[in-house]
Amino acid sequence: MIVGIPKEIKVKEGRIAMTPDGVLELTGRGHKVYVQKGAGIKSNLSDESYVKAGAVILDRIEDVYGIADVIVKVKEPIESEYHLIKRDQVVFTYFHFASDKKLTEAMISSGAVCIAYETVMNDKDGSLPLLTPMSEVAGRLSVQEGAKYLEKPQGGKGILLGGVPGVKPAEVVIIGGGVVGHNAALMAAGLGANIKLLDINLNRLRYLSEILPPNVDTLYSTEMSIAESIKTADLVIGATLLVGARAPHLVKREMLKEMEPGTVMVDVSVDQGGCFETTHPTTHADPVFDVDGIVHYCVANMPGAVPITSTRALTNATLPYVIKLVEMGWEGACRQYQDLRYGLNIIKGDVVFKNVADSLDLPYTPLEL
Repeated sequence: MIVGIPKEIKVKEGRIAMTPDGVLELTGRGHKVYVQKGAGIKSNLSDESYVKAGAVILDRIEDVYGIADVIVKVKEPIESEYHLIKRDQVVFTYFHFASDKKLTEAMISSGAVCIAYETVMNDKDGSLPLLTPMSEVAGRLSVQEGAKYLEKPQGGKGILLGGVPGVKPAEVVIIGGGVVGHNAALMAAGLGANIKLLDINLNRLRYLSEILPPNVDTLYSTEMSIAESIKTADLVIGATLLVGARAPHLVKREMLKEMEPGTVMVDVSVDQGGCFETTHPTTHADPVFDVDGIVHYCVANMPGAVPITSTRALTNATLPYVIKLVEMGWEGACRQYQDLRYGLNIIKGDVVFKNVADSLDLPYTPLEL
């Protein structure tokens, strides 16, 4: 099997989809790996380290796509890559189709097999093993970025997240108690902020209440509890997830009028369309915008800001699945492994993941067919 690792070309994206360790695992099993020149530089991984692991370095992205049976990436292909993807080629990456109909239609037209990291699911506990590492990074980074944009020169209120003795700390509201929300709460609590963490799963709230520090209060999430909580918040973090589907708008535009100017909102759900009505995707080159005096940070590839950490965290999780795909082929691997089968979103022109089809009003083909 021939595996291609192209350079990520999304704005300010520094991650790479495989480390030299992963390449060595594949080449040691007799597979060929082609890596685009310079693809690992921002993750502190040199071309020489890939060559030592057995990879072949190719100069052009067109050559990587052209030779590979399986393309392994980090982020979804952008428009300039659409025409490079071949019929029957397997593309294994984060897709987040539900928020991008143009991408979805391009992948349908390509005839490729699209396996999405974000919908690979452990059948036993419902966990998302390939989304988890980047959710951990994004949750922690959301507090780091939120703290920065609360500074007055950045357009925020001018509040130190943790306060100082004699001055109260910032109020942080986190909407969603999953992996992102948990990690955001840990970071914000560690910095000394006061946190309200909202979710609709009472068992999850009970668990988080037991393990998180005492400066984290848990609340059942309703439209009213969200609206009341964000009125006095200094930092609001959106951390909701519906697997494979578009995120619901939980913070409405009219709610912003009740908030204090300079409040910062970080929407980690932006990849799935965002859980704030006023969200639109931004980049690391231009990360924030203002709506009604409220600072919005909506970068669609947040973990790309820390590529050395993110690349290693991601590839630790994806490598076992890549090995299954190249050893058994996508059909054999997806037949044998239910978790990988959940990752199938588009197969040779058919949308086989119902939440994607429903979110975009596209025809749905059950996987069994």
